[in-house]
Amino acid sequence: MTRPRILLVSTGGTITMTGGVGGGIAPALTGEDLARAVPELDTIAALDVVTFSTKPGASLTLSDLAEIAALIDARLGGNDAGAVVVQGTDSIEESAFALDLIVKSNKPVVVTGAMRGAASPGADGPANLLAAVTVATAPIMTGCGTTVVLNDEIHAARHVAKADTSLPGAFRSPAAGPLGRVAEGDVWLLFKPERLPPLARVIATTVPPVALVRIGLGDDGRLLSALAGLGYRGAVIEAMGAGHVPASVAPLVGALAEAMPVVLASRTGAGPVFTRTYGFDGSEIDLIRRGVIPSGMLSGVKARLLLQLLLGQGLARDEIASAYAERSEGHRSRREREAV
Repeated sequence: MTRPRILLVSTGGTITMTGGVGGGIAPALTGEDLARAVPELDTIAALDVVTFSTKPGASLTLSDLAEIAALIDARLGGNDAGAVVVQGTDSIEESAFALDLIVKSNKPVVVTGAMRGAASPGADGPANLLAAVTVATAPIMTGCGTTVVLNDEIHAARHVAKADTSLPGAFRSPAAGPLGRVAEGDVWLLFKPERLPPLARVIATTVPPVALVRIGLGDDGRLLSALAGLGYRGAVIEAMGAGHVPASVAPLVGALAEAMPVVLASRTGAGPVFTRTYGFDGSEIDLIRRGVIPSGMLSGVKARLLLQLLLGQGLARDEIASAYAERSEGHRSRREREAV
């Protein structure tokens, strides 16, 4: 039986880290090194290995991801059946979401990494890589968009978040739970998400800067007043609860929304930003009236990436608001709205 061909792109991260000269661990292993360490991979796939970089996840850029997306589309447009991207876990929830937005192919794209270094006792990298390649070879994953696979769990890029600094099971999907899991070498998919059409290709070097500001108790909002002068083209505000800021900060949010697109997210980590429940000064109703765009179920970091990519396409505020409405609502809610 012919093994499916899988593109394996290694960017670095903890999964590639070994002891460094100055103490601590640092990226050192290549994609080829990772593949050799898991001989079981040869039984399920023929790998096309590309060592894109050896850097920690925190140092990846949108420009890197645009280049990786172009590579994935080129290879998946040919004989490769799927792709696996290996990277540091610090930014997996953002990288996977960005790839889900810009990769055009509907073939499986899986992002994985490790919570423990390659030489650590109980290193989880080999098992994660084997599970990720297993998912990438599964025909049922076609059309699911980019997924994240760690600890034998399969998560949708749109929902996944890193929720712990050290545990092997650090990744969770608070809004929906995992899509499925890998067990006994098989992919068990509990439900299949509906992938939205990818965004138009964006030249990442021209993506405008977008600020991410978290609001805390007693915050006076002075950072908001400084953003336009610092060259930011947009902003995402991680507000309290369902989308609330102190009453004294609300006018500053409104003034910022007149100067640039401002997206309202919640700092809670789960649940949607409300749009029609609270009516006090600084509430979501008040802020929306002042011109902010609700992020729906998207977290602050993902809302920021989406705003950067939308601004990079030169979209106007109304077009940006429509894009958030489409990409942040639940599938049932969107279909119901279309049916009205």
